[in-house]
Amino acid sequence: MVIPARAVHGADAARGTANTPEMLIRRVGRGDEEAFAELYDIVAGPVLGIATRVLRDHARSEEVTMDVLMEIWQRAPEFDAQRHRVLPWAMTVAHRRAVDRVRAAEADTRCDSHAGQSELRWCFDEIVETTLDRIEHDAVRRSLDELTELQRRSLVLAYYGGYTDNEVSEALDKPVGTVKARMRDGLIRMRDAMAGQP
Repeated sequence: MVIPARAVHGADAARGTANTPEMLIRRVGRGDEEAFAELYDIVAGPVLGIATRVLRDHARSEEVTMDVLMEIWQRAPEFDAQRHRVLPWAMTVAHRRAVDRVRAAEADTRCDSHAGQSELRWCFDEIVETTLDRIEHDAVRRSLDELTELQRRSLVLAYYGGYTDNEVSEALDKPVGTVKARMRDGLIRMRDAMAGQP
């Protein structure tokens, strides 16, 4: 599948569209490249943003973005727009792919730096890394438990679900300003809680 030239240059963004991503992905599933061009304009920016936050490398982030857009094209026929929303799903895919890239790069570096060392040392390093990841995960979970329900739900939707502020507002039926304030307060409380944990 070739990405439409119009999508690459973002010409559709200027004219705007009333179609929702869920409406567009149905058409994409039928092979409609015009719909894909519109969907591209909606999804590409947020996907590139989350990939860049994880990878901190623009070239690799662009590669992940293209991978995600190809996956959207390929999986559109089976996508259930009644059960899922396109943008949060795309953001989740982007986050997962970017994290996979980071882990692969770390594994390559680890293999290079451990060349000539015993397999026992490599296994020990893997166990330590897994344990530290679990400790960090547990610390985050404990600090989330300290938040109010609105703070916790807002942060989970935004950081784990990939929702925008407006989407979190809509999902929780709260004003955008309230949602932003609760997320800010929640992050401050989490930072303080994690700083005080052993």
